[in-house]
Amino acid sequence: MPHLTSTTAGTTTTGLDMALGIPGYAHPLVAPLEWGELTRPGTPVHWAVLNVSGGPGIRPDPHCLEAAGRLTNAGVRVLGHLDVTYGARPHGELISEAHRYLDWYRVDGFFLDRCPTERAALPEIRRITTTLRALLAPGHIVLGHGAHPYPGYAENGDQLVTYSGPWSEYRWSQVAEWTADYPPERFCHFVHGVPRRHLEEALRIARWQGAGTIWFTDRYGRGGRTDPWESLPGYWDEIVSRIGPGVSE
Repeated sequence: MPHLTSTTAGTTTTGLDMALGIPGYAHPLVAPLEWGELTRPGTPVHWAVLNVSGGPGIRPDPHCLEAAGRLTNAGVRVLGHLDVTYGARPHGELISEAHRYLDWYRVDGFFLDRCPTERAALPEIRRITTTLRALLAPGHIVLGHGAHPYPGYAENGDQLVTYSGPWSEYRWSQVAEWTADYPPERFCHFVHGVPRRHLEEALRIARWQGAGTIWFTDRYGRGGRTDPWESLPGYWDEIVSRIGPGVSE
């Protein structure tokens, strides 16, 4: 069932406070506006993923270090990007990358991209998250499934990305029943190709399905050649004003 609460007779609302999760902008040199907007007063951001070069890179990047520092000073969580490749990456490689993120950028947690969904892969993900939590103490871990995983994954991540994909599919999507056992702040939805005229509808779907962290954009991913998350949506100010306390002009 969706995460709903009744207020007055004949009305239904979610009672859900939403905020933004940033899957990962382009490099700060390429997207300075995008990184700068995240520290703008009144911008409701739960966290932002720092992806230097498919991970932390081979040496500290001064531009990424500056961007991460500004976010931290503004009270925004910075998450290091770890590509688990559906469970295929060696454990040691991932932990080595995690150490570099912590040593170089002082991240507040990790985003496990391409996280598997099946039950058989759960023990390895549990092993990874247990190791990361020992390093973070405390920290925030987001499992980037992109679809509803086996329910046991919910015990290993602070948040789960249960949808990542195009608006054409999201508008007809259905929530897994087991998610109703958890509060909305446990779930994230990333949707690209959302036209401005459908933004309110997309927000209603997210609330109905119980997603507390979202990222909606009118950008498109084209055949894997274009990353729709790299830049701001064309309706940035509108989406910030709809879910946050307002935008400072």
